[in-house]
Amino acid sequence: MNTPTAAVPALELANVTLELGDGDGRVRALDEVSLTVQAGEFVAIVGPSGSGKSSLLAVAGALSPVDAGTVRVHGTDLATLRSGAAARFRLSTIGFVFQSGNLIPALTAADQLRLAGRLAGNRAVDPAPLLDAVGMAHRAGNRPGQLSGGERQRVGIARALVNEPSLLLVDEPTAALDRTRSHEVVALLAEQARRSKVAVVMVTHDHDVLEHCDKVFEMVDGKLSAVAASTGSR
Repeated sequence: MNTPTAAVPALELANVTLELGDGDGRVRALDEVSLTVQAGEFVAIVGPSGSGKSSLLAVAGALSPVDAGTVRVHGTDLATLRSGAAARFRLSTIGFVFQSGNLIPALTAADQLRLAGRLAGNRAVDPAPLLDAVGMAHRAGNRPGQLSGGERQRVGIARALVNEPSLLLVDEPTAALDRTRSHEVVALLAEQARRSKVAVVMVTHDHDVLEHCDKVFEMVDGKLSAVAASTGSR
């Protein structure tokens, strides 16, 4: 597993600035943002739409270059990676969990995981242990259209963990879920952070689930600030 040592954070943003758009429409999506997340730590980022939360995930996930500052994942400066190397790095070191799971409609739950492994060069993926870990072993042969919203999210989490990432980036995982399912999914993320020692960064509008997180930050107008320390179940 690509687990950082104690001395190397899973994610480190140092004075990161990112501007988007052109001319008069150019905006500063990230304004000298600094953030450090250690292995096994579960961090939530809240804030209004358009505040820069998705931009933070994009730069942390090696999907967008920054205009200033440094982004390191597992000690690697993302600015040193060319496009091909960045793609390979994402597959091996970073996992992504999207809204509603973002699963491939034609594939079963088990095949979603097998495909993720093959894309990273691992053709020997056994999906059973991960599906069991997220409570979805009994649905291994089902396609996304046969699963509930919460079940799709669980499969999405399992798929994101296939390649044993150091960093898991999670985008609004409860957006389509009711309150009970929202807590189940976020509690599962917290459990996986603790069990697998993967660093989890979750962007969310759902303040009800923040009790499961170790740290909470708020993004407003591209600026990030700590707002609370969790007193939840972790």
